[in-house]
Amino acid sequence: MEIADIYTDLPVLETERLILRKLRLEDLEDMYSYASDEELTKYVTWDTHQSMSDTEQFMNYVLQQYANKSVAPWAIEYKQNGKMIGTIDFVWWKPDHKIAEIGYVLSKDYWGKGMTTEAARAIIQFGFEQMDLVCIQARCFIQNIGSSRVMEKSGMSFEGIIRKAMFLKGAHQDLRMYSILREEFKR
Repeated sequence: MEIADIYTDLPVLETERLILRKLRLEDLEDMYSYASDEELTKYVTWDTHQSMSDTEQFMNYVLQQYANKSVAPWAIEYKQNGKMIGTIDFVWWKPDHKIAEIGYVLSKDYWGKGMTTEAARAIIQFGFEQMDLVCIQARCFIQNIGSSRVMEKSGMSFEGIIRKAMFLKGAHQDLRMYSILREEFKR
């Protein structure tokens, strides 16, 4: 399995409340509304969007990734109102090793409702069933309790703390590492 096999035409995934699909230019305002929130962005690897042009620049990057058949995120669309409320993706994938890492961000307006877990379970299932993965990992800042809960509720096991794993936001960050193996995943 090669990256282009999946990302030539990123499939739409559907859950009870969500549609995971390609990002579209029409999602620009929805994305900016959460990407410009400093409380939300303190837990992600990228900087708070200061203007709509920051969001547009990221959106153009993602659209180029789709065009290049490269790893790129799914938009998380909430079925009830049709809003794009976040993104989820395999932030990296090593097909030869059959391992990948997921990452996600969700608008603060939708925190605490199980939607990130619902989206994570969908791409974990996709990873094991369609990408032939044997292990899926996820990491988060140790302060990000909400993300830790998502990983646990998605069936992942806590592996440990990777000390000073990334230099972000002006400091070395300790990260919590989680993983799930194919044989551990329950649909």
